[in-house]
Amino acid sequence: MARSRRVFALAVGFASIASCRDRAPSPASPLPTVAPRPVASETFDAPLDAPAPSATIGSPEAPGAPAQKVTAEGHAMGTHLAFAAFTTPDLDPAHVRSLFDAATAEIVRLEKLMTTWDPASEISRINAAAGKAPVAVGPESFLVVSEALHASDISEGTFDITFETLHGLWKFDEDLDPHPPSAAQVRDRLKYVGYRHVKLDPAARTVFLDDPHLKIGLGGIAKGYAVDQASKMLREGGLRCFFVQAGGDLYTEGSKPDGSPWIAGVRDPRGPDGDYFAVMPVSDHAFSTAGDYERSYVVAGKRYHHIIDPRTGFPATASRSVTIWAPTALLADELDDAVFILGKDKGLALVESIDGVGAIIVDAHGQVWTSQRLEGKVRSVHPPTDRP
Repeated sequence: MARSRRVFALAVGFASIASCRDRAPSPASPLPTVAPRPVASETFDAPLDAPAPSATIGSPEAPGAPAQKVTAEGHAMGTHLAFAAFTTPDLDPAHVRSLFDAATAEIVRLEKLMTTWDPASEISRINAAAGKAPVAVGPESFLVVSEALHASDISEGTFDITFETLHGLWKFDEDLDPHPPSAAQVRDRLKYVGYRHVKLDPAARTVFLDDPHLKIGLGGIAKGYAVDQASKMLREGGLRCFFVQAGGDLYTEGSKPDGSPWIAGVRDPRGPDGDYFAVMPVSDHAFSTAGDYERSYVVAGKRYHHIIDPRTGFPATASRSVTIWAPTALLADELDDAVFILGKDKGLALVESIDGVGAIIVDAHGQVWTSQRLEGKVRSVHPPTDRP
């Protein structure tokens, strides 16, 4: 395994979207006071060590005029969407905004295929046919399910889309209920969990769950795929400097017109909302974070959160936060939960075994570790908050 070192001054929590399940539509009524904390991941339009100078590349309005930064927001897959890009001589602000609209529509389209909240979705149809018959699905759902099973294989099963079988025991979404299930309740469901029960037929492009009790959910991987597809649309539309963000899943492309990179803020998992522990330049790469702080509650001094260890049926305890840096958002999204559950030693070993991947891990004691590929890339903002 490539070496790793502990970084004394870092703790991260970009934003936890590596969820145990896809989230329901927002309710009309307010959430209870123990509701999950809002998404706090963000990119910053400034280099690490100095304010960004004015952009100098040309714009459509006049040769040599500064490029304009264009931003947009939206909502899909139960989370906040954010886009930013710079105009070019061929793409004015209106054209850039139309590309953002198309990218948002693409994310919404994928949500309809892969959510478990819509009984007509492809994933819901797979679950409805569990133990009965294989279900033919489109190439995108088949690809994401296949990739999820590969992630299970390489992570000792710590990433497992059959976690959905536990649905209803743990309530961390808009149905948040700060009453943990009993060990007996968990055992009764856990005996059916296992990614090897998911059977794929590539020739027929079908998915079959071989036990009627089984369910799958793509909440821990679908947003990453959606961010990649939205980024592809922007790239094909002619943009060369942009970012796409869905909750804590982020992909950035290119450098800003002044030559500086996009800067990602990484969140203190025990700090207040919006408190960034560190910053890091990100270009042509993705970030995704699993954290125990966003969708959680505390009972009798013990924190319960949405990242469930499929081996135990209870919230994982090895980490507070894991941020994955990877070539694609899909890869980052599928690894953050796995590394969170595996913990520092096995998690870093997995990260170092995959080309182009890095990680920053805040362990259960608040100690922070970084993989070899991220050494020298991450800049501390302040020491980590030290509390349970």
